Amino acid sequence: MIDSYDFGKIVIDGKEYKEDVIVWPDHVDCPWLRLEGHNLALEDISEVIKAKPKILIVGTGYSGIMKVPEKVKENIEAQGIKIIIEHSKKACQIYNKLSVTKKVIACLHLTC
Repeated sequence: MIDSYDFGKIVIDGKEYKEDVIVWPDHVDCPWLRLEGHNLALEDISEVIKAKPKILIVGTGYSGIMKVPEKVKENIEAQGIKIIIEHSKKACQIYNKLSVTKKVIACLHLTC
């Protein structure tokens, strides 16, 4: 459960993180590093794709600066994974709602 999110900081199950995260059903990976900080590449989420979640939620940052190229989105959807792309605050809210009943993974950019 994501307890709170604000620019540059997220609290998950009572633990604070100040770097980008991947929220799995049973753990958190931090830091989540990308090839290009504000541009999502398939290589950045290869382990997530292998895990085959029903839903992948991408938090694009506080102001939505991180971009998800259309080819990345299409590749994820072609593998039967629904992708939801939102500013990180909204992405956290969606994660909390959907993760109760579905296999959901969230990749969250915390700044920008």
